[in-house]
Amino acid sequence: MKIYTRCGDHGETGLFGGGRVGKGSLRIDAYGQVDELNSVLGWCAVAADGDTGERILAEQARLFVLGSWLATPAAAPAAARDRLPAWDEDALGRLEAEIDRWQAELPELHSFVLPGGAEAAARLHLARAVCRRAERALAALADEEAVDPRHQAYLNRLGDWLFVLARRVNHLAGVAELPWTP
Repeated sequence: MKIYTRCGDHGETGLFGGGRVGKGSLRIDAYGQVDELNSVLGWCAVAADGDTGERILAEQARLFVLGSWLATPAAAPAAARDRLPAWDEDALGRLEAEIDRWQAELPELHSFVLPGGAEAAARLHLARAVCRRAERALAALADEEAVDPRHQAYLNRLGDWLFVLARRVNHLAGVAELPWTP
């Protein structure tokens, strides 16, 4: 596979299923933000222990699926849409179950916490912020075009999951969270 094609040299890119759009389009921004989140999660995974790293890798794979869906507009031919990887209908439930299980292990929150702590936790806090940005980009796209609501719900819950996972990583490392005091 050739890495460069020169097709994007003038500010356009191709979508899965055909068609070209400007690189500044809301669709490209949305899946570009998801790609950035995936990269940040890779950075998180290398600082995480075994179980945490494995869970992060699972979400990275899911983000690739999300990116393929976002790269395929509703107007794409059925043959292209039929080649999309299946969306994991259980993804949201798994994230929620882990959030609930981990929250039960953690000290109750009484204030906002400053991002930081152990290195892996600090990286996860950055991933959470990038996830929220990707979520906003997807919401902007949804204001203009049809977007699968499962994808919006997934990014919203993934941001929550990353926050709780960062707290859990700090807790397991014995690193106290720093409460925000106004």
